[in-house]
Amino acid sequence: MKRLVAFILLLALLPQHTWAEEKTDVTAQRMNLYKTMESLTQIPWYYLAAVDQYERNTQKEPASEGVISITIPKEMWNGATNPSQKDVLPVSEIALFEGIGQDGDGDHLADRTNDADILVSFSQWMSGFGTSKQDIKIALWNYYERDLSVQTIVNTAEVFKQEKTINLNQHIFPVPLHHNYSYKNTWGDPRGFGGRRIHEGTDIFANYGVPVRATSYGVIEMKGWNKYGGWRIGVRDIHNIYHYFAHLNGFEKNVNVGQVVKPGDVIGYVGASGYGPPGTSGKFPPHLHYGMYKDNGHSEWSFDPYPHLKLWERQTRQMKK
Repeated sequence: MKRLVAFILLLALLPQHTWAEEKTDVTAQRMNLYKTMESLTQIPWYYLAAVDQYERNTQKEPASEGVISITIPKEMWNGATNPSQKDVLPVSEIALFEGIGQDGDGDHLADRTNDADILVSFSQWMSGFGTSKQDIKIALWNYYERDLSVQTIVNTAEVFKQEKTINLNQHIFPVPLHHNYSYKNTWGDPRGFGGRRIHEGTDIFANYGVPVRATSYGVIEMKGWNKYGGWRIGVRDIHNIYHYFAHLNGFEKNVNVGQVVKPGDVIGYVGASGYGPPGTSGKFPPHLHYGMYKDNGHSEWSFDPYPHLKLWERQTRQMKK
């Protein structure tokens, strides 16, 4: 009975045009769905948005035919022992085999390709663990069984919560354009210090003390020293990309791990630190080493940041006009 009441409530809250009008802004559709589900399950909208964003960046082919990317495995949706593993089954059959699939649009069917069904099913399943931040982290670990996935989703949720929107695709060049700087594509070049390895980034040469800025919306995941990068900061953005800023001369005051940053926030300053124990500096000209690493939900790898830097440089210059 409680589930039936919940479904009726959901139907009453959802505007009918959400499903029919393809021209409706996708961001607005998603926000409407997240906030409707928050009203229904008490799971804060920004956690649902963060899960959806995470899966949008990891799922090659989302199950949804609409705007939601959360893709629940069939055996979890229908029940592991259910002999029928179709995308659409009656709710009564799924309940018999203890699947989590539910009806979110009132047709008495649980369709894992339907946005309303997906969100009501996932939200109700999460709410079974509780609705506090710690409860949600436990639910996410049970779902993904991977610490980095949980950390990425929770961090993205913090960004959405602070910014109060999911429309956060702006980027900016990492050093102010009015300073003297230079760079070229050096990704993949050989490096000698620490053994044979390749250069996993782009070096932006500039003077000591030139401000280094966050290039995207994200959360500071790492701050401190390593023998290769010297004083460095790592930012995980909302697109599952880790941005690595290395060889810094120092950090901006009050910049800490766990802090939400946005494009243009100063996080440190160009230096020449690294290639030795803490405090080593001056073994090469001052520059910012900028690296990018993509996480696909299973593994993480470096990719060439140079094309992105060229694009962001042009976009930043346009912003100044």
